[in-house]
Amino acid sequence: MKTTNIIMTVLIVIIINLIFYQVFSDRTDKSLNNVPADFYTNNREEMITTYPVQQERLRDSDEYQLTRTNAVTKAVKMTEPTVVSVNVIKTQIVRRYTNPFDNPFFGFFDYRPYRREVQSIGSGIIFNPEGYIVTNSHVVEGATQIKVILQDQRQYEAQIVGMDSVLDIAILKIEAEGLTSARFGSSSDLLLGETAIAIGNPYAFLIKDSKPSVSVGVISATNRNFSQDTGGKIYQGMIQTDAAINPGNSGGPLINILGEIIGINTFIFSESGGNIGLGFAIPIDRVKRITNEIIKYGRRREIWFGFGVQDLNPMIASYLGLSDLNGVIVSILDNNSPAAAAGLQRGDIIRRIDNFNIRNMNDTEIAISEIAVGDKIELEVLRGNRTFMISFDAVELDRSS
Repeated sequence: MKTTNIIMTVLIVIIINLIFYQVFSDRTDKSLNNVPADFYTNNREEMITTYPVQQERLRDSDEYQLTRTNAVTKAVKMTEPTVVSVNVIKTQIVRRYTNPFDNPFFGFFDYRPYRREVQSIGSGIIFNPEGYIVTNSHVVEGATQIKVILQDQRQYEAQIVGMDSVLDIAILKIEAEGLTSARFGSSSDLLLGETAIAIGNPYAFLIKDSKPSVSVGVISATNRNFSQDTGGKIYQGMIQTDAAINPGNSGGPLINILGEIIGINTFIFSESGGNIGLGFAIPIDRVKRITNEIIKYGRRREIWFGFGVQDLNPMIASYLGLSDLNGVIVSILDNNSPAAAAGLQRGDIIRRIDNFNIRNMNDTEIAISEIAVGDKIELEVLRGNRTFMISFDAVELDRSS
């Protein structure tokens, strides 16, 4: 009987202990599930060593964060501080129609001109810590006021240092400190199909946010050449991408997977005005070259070629015994020019300028548009039945003489 009582007492104690442990364990788990969000961060080491369940949860969170981070997000994070919003106010002169019956001059002055201010927006890239910013010239042409907004919300009035309206590049200057300049790559070795990331500020003035937006695609093609547009701009050797480029992206960077800028987003082909996967960027090698010249000289120095050309026509081709109309004929030549000194003559047929095959005047404009002072110019010339090369240095045009 005594032994039985002892056994019963021991069993009761064990049952009570089991009940107590279960209740305490449930309360502990519940309290851990309701801790503040920053508790795990602030007490990370203690959690890992003390609570095995939370240790597993923290490891899952780390793996999730690691999975979300990839080459694209790293490239964007690297470039984002260097992208700015360029807000522009332009003054336009428009003619307003008035009812001729309300006009005492009976319609002689029905269209009255007046000025109105138009707001537009583009993007830009911080070229260096001194405050120089690269954008498209069409973004700021005709501007009466330019305001640059940085990614950290700082705003500055900007001045135009200089621009090349033909190649659509402009340089702005702001007085600011602590600027992060862009990391420039090269556009000479682009691979078809490699990842391309477009960054800019489409519609930023509508959504009131200076932080850039991002779109991802690939390099669709390189060396795309276009005829001179109605505004006199020449786009040659352009980079084609299917990364979405929209209004407000002009002047913003096209970057590669390493976060290096490989081009400046400039225009799209679209019937509706929206992106259809045909966007074009100016190669960054050209941008860097022109930017450095504008910063140094305040402009892109004009080349003195010393000769003029015209298209071939069937009559000229027949007279010269040509089998086709490819090329341009030298019709004007300054005898004191470097081209004349190198051997160029009137009547010569130019078939190639540097690496550009010349079929007509439009090809000639494209070929010479990127030549800078100091470059070596090479012409492939047809004279009679003989084809040969003429080479001379590009010199600056002196308008003072």
